[in-house]
Amino acid sequence: MPGTPASGTSMAGASASAAQAARTASAARTASAASAASAAEAPRTVFLLAHTGRPAAVRSAELVVLGLLRCGIGVRVLAAEAVDLPLPASVETVPEASPDVLDGCELLIVLGGDGTLLRGAEFARASGVPMLGVNLGRVGFLAEAERDDLDKVVDRVVTRAYEVEERMTLDVVVYDNGDVLHTDWALNEAAVQKVSAERMLEVVLAIDGRPVTGFGCDGVICATPTGSTAYAFSAGGPVIWPEVEALLMVPIGAHALFAKPLVTTPDSVLAVEVEPHTPDGVLWCDGRRTVQLPAGARVEVRRGAVPVRLARLHHASFTDRLVAKFALPVSGWRGAPH
Repeated sequence: MPGTPASGTSMAGASASAAQAARTASAARTASAASAASAAEAPRTVFLLAHTGRPAAVRSAELVVLGLLRCGIGVRVLAAEAVDLPLPASVETVPEASPDVLDGCELLIVLGGDGTLLRGAEFARASGVPMLGVNLGRVGFLAEAERDDLDKVVDRVVTRAYEVEERMTLDVVVYDNGDVLHTDWALNEAAVQKVSAERMLEVVLAIDGRPVTGFGCDGVICATPTGSTAYAFSAGGPVIWPEVEALLMVPIGAHALFAKPLVTTPDSVLAVEVEPHTPDGVLWCDGRRTVQLPAGARVEVRRGAVPVRLARLHHASFTDRLVAKFALPVSGWRGAPH
């Protein structure tokens, strides 16, 4: 049967050609689908918040915006800030009062000092969008980058090379005669303070519904671990690593023997009661939002239900960040023995 092998070879060749054609067609369909998916992908948008009163912030904002636009990423800013920024016409502007100001944005970039970063935290908490801070101020513990890192910031945003971590917040409720007078929140701290410089504020502190101590003071700070390096630190409170879940209560200028900072569980409820016979006080949340406290008011602070999400570019430990931010002297350190 001399013709049989040739016939088998021909059939095998035809089968291989058909298989190759099928693979080619499949690959073409896959590439076409990927191309269609890419074309259908929603455009990327970043929200930019800046301290436009600082020339350095204005220049930094311009560099970041131009870098993002060159890479095909849209930028959205507040209309009130756009007036002071040299921005291309392609930049989207929105009114600050809009409730959906960050809708569709993948990231919030904030350029400025601690005050601007805390302002950005208000937007981040309300929207759930991660905040990436660039420090243009002094310390900037909430910031992830410095002014010299703008090129790196743009590159990491474009390539999505950043991680997101959640920071604990505080929920704050003010009661007056048992009625809710005010509700608020804080990322760093809620501070009960005296109003009159010439008179102390008389308070009683309570934790989990039980009284702890009372004294005359300039105020009391209730802080998160994130806020332990802010106002609470200035008042003599301890530094708490942000990975630690805890609440912190720090008296300010208390006239008492027992007036030390207290660290509690994250599920505790901290309370500061303003004595009825004392002058009125004032509550400040993150140094940005305030309400008057009548004599007899009670301020309750607990772990916040909504965290603030921060974008992180570095894996550096908090210890290294602490040393760098405060310029701590570590030149004599020799390291652990091996």
